[in-house]
Amino acid sequence: MQTHVDIHAKSLQESRARTLSRNRLFQGLWLGFLQILMTVLVISFLVPTLWMVSSSLKASTEIFTHPIQWLPQTPQWHNYAKVFELQPMGTFIKNTVIVVIFAVLGTVISSIMVAYSFARMEWPGRRFWFSLLIATMMLPDVVTLVPRFVLFRTLPAFGFQGQSNWLNTFLPLIVPYWTGVTAIYVFLIHQFLRGIPMELEDAAAIDGASRWRILFQILLPLSKPVVATVAVFATLQHYNDYLNPLIYIRSRSLWTMPLGLAAYNDAYVQNWEVVFAASTIMVIPMVLIFLVAQRYFVQGIAMTGFGGR
Repeated sequence: MQTHVDIHAKSLQESRARTLSRNRLFQGLWLGFLQILMTVLVISFLVPTLWMVSSSLKASTEIFTHPIQWLPQTPQWHNYAKVFELQPMGTFIKNTVIVVIFAVLGTVISSIMVAYSFARMEWPGRRFWFSLLIATMMLPDVVTLVPRFVLFRTLPAFGFQGQSNWLNTFLPLIVPYWTGVTAIYVFLIHQFLRGIPMELEDAAAIDGASRWRILFQILLPLSKPVVATVAVFATLQHYNDYLNPLIYIRSRSLWTMPLGLAAYNDAYVQNWEVVFAASTIMVIPMVLIFLVAQRYFVQGIAMTGFGGR
């Protein structure tokens, strides 16, 4: 009897081992397939960018040759000098830096304060107003374009940048983002703050810390990942913004890089190497920013649940 039990137990163990082995094999094959698929997708996304960078160093006769010439015969570094000679690219870069710095700073600060109010404070109508704010995410930005234009035309600029109203100044590109109305950023920070234990805030309040001190000395240092995420998203948004500068800015001396890049594309369509060089100049800062903030960016996405977790 004992022998039959041992035989049955041994056969059961062997069956489990075979099943486990098959599962590991299928899992390995699936992971291998996903790795190959992701590699192909990454390459498909990188090839146009690499071709753009390569074409920025080509002569004009090498860009559209058939078959495709992936590398220039002789790198034409003077194409980048032409970018600054044909258009005031230095002015476009300066304007973009000014707009991005102040708009991103306003976006981060205002979003933190609004999200803190919704996530950590109790006040009448909190859920209603938070739901209303989130509902604005479904409203296309272009829907409010005309009302905003009329509003900015009536608001006084008091001579800022030589204008009597906000049009043709940096104010429409910066000031609205200090009001904390960018719902997606408020939502991200709100979700992150809800994951921080309330005991930390209660202990600080017992020690006499004010709301401002709790926010900026306790919660904010713990929220570096989501702050970095919001900063990267906001930087990308304002850096690539083409529509708003196109609507509100008239003077070429106030153009940002997207408007300048469009000017290269319109005026020098026969000189594609210059257009590609200007495009490469515009892409490089965003790549560097993402590489620097990548660790915080990925962590912030994961911890807010924005990545589908």
